[in-house]
Amino acid sequence: MRWLFAAILAIPIFVRAEVRIAKLDEKAQEGVVELRGVSGDVFDPSIWEKGKLNWVADARHPMMEPREGAFRNIYAPSAVEVNGGWRLFYGGWDGVASGNDRIYSAMTSDWLEIKDRKTVIEHGVFQHVCNVSAVEARDGSFMLACTAYPDANGLNKPASFVWKVGEAAREAKRSDGIMIVGYEKFAQADMNGMNVIVREDGEMMRLYFGNFRDFGKTYRASSEDGKRWTLDGKVLDGNLMVNDVKRLRVRGEWWYLMGLHHNGDELVYSLSRDGMKFPPARQLFKCRGETDRFMVAMGWVVSDERVLGVLYGAGAKGSLDQNRIFARWLQKRVVWVGEDGTRVEAKGARGPDRVEFSIEGRGRFEVLQEDGETTAGTTEIIELKRGEAYSIDN
Repeated sequence: MRWLFAAILAIPIFVRAEVRIAKLDEKAQEGVVELRGVSGDVFDPSIWEKGKLNWVADARHPMMEPREGAFRNIYAPSAVEVNGGWRLFYGGWDGVASGNDRIYSAMTSDWLEIKDRKTVIEHGVFQHVCNVSAVEARDGSFMLACTAYPDANGLNKPASFVWKVGEAAREAKRSDGIMIVGYEKFAQADMNGMNVIVREDGEMMRLYFGNFRDFGKTYRASSEDGKRWTLDGKVLDGNLMVNDVKRLRVRGEWWYLMGLHHNGDELVYSLSRDGMKFPPARQLFKCRGETDRFMVAMGWVVSDERVLGVLYGAGAKGSLDQNRIFARWLQKRVVWVGEDGTRVEAKGARGPDRVEFSIEGRGRFEVLQEDGETTAGTTEIIELKRGEAYSIDN
């Protein structure tokens, strides 16, 4: 599925330099100039291997707040591309009456508006069910790998659920717990927030997981039913918590993009052609400030073979119980160059395909690829006014 742009009612298109620009009939947010057409291109492993990535923070900081209610703490985003947009799953307390983690679902077509927020997994017999990782099945249902607490030994363990759109919320049961055969430490394992599910070809699924009682290692297991898993082995070293893995096909070759965190002020990633062997993780990006100081979860936003961005749960409190969902978008880097030579970077994004500038007057846009360095071209000199929206095409 390709990214669906809002309908463009273009009025004059300025003469092409290297990048065309069109003024839109639609209005921008008050006080800013909005530029569309800036989302990233097809996944390019080389810029990820170099660590050259132009991340732009969403202007809504956070992008998603909990609903009003007694308990407000949301994190663990997992976005699945579906017909018409993305189905977003997340966990925590979304304005609920008790401090028990649950799993929620919402829908968005463009990341500008998030609709249809609802509970899909109630904690049931557990105190908490959270840290969701979701994939879509061929029948349109969703397989959800979550953390359930406590098990019979008072520890965190993965559980799996199947949920279909339109169904009522499910009550979690003991029988939803999974088994990992071949991992001798499973019975006494404390597996909290490290349960990432990936669908391979056919019915085979992979589970990337970690264990706080065997910390410093990330493992993989395989299953065809999502309940009984068989250990494949260790895939990564490092005191990190795996939160998402995406498979991306580039020029006939599969790549595995793993996202991780350590409850600190940064997110990290590892990229590999082999789902069983990942190189040491490197920094993805750091927090913007105190608001997202403690980063506790992350999930990739993918469309076709493009990584559009990252959603992440974070908060200002070391207690990790006042989190919100934030977003960074992997975009072309756009710089406004005024006629007087003033250079202005975008002040923020609004979803994966829009950036905002606090500018007006005459000048041009310089456009670089999503590595932030490779020149794509420039627009003609144009006159901008705040409150207007434009679109580029190169």
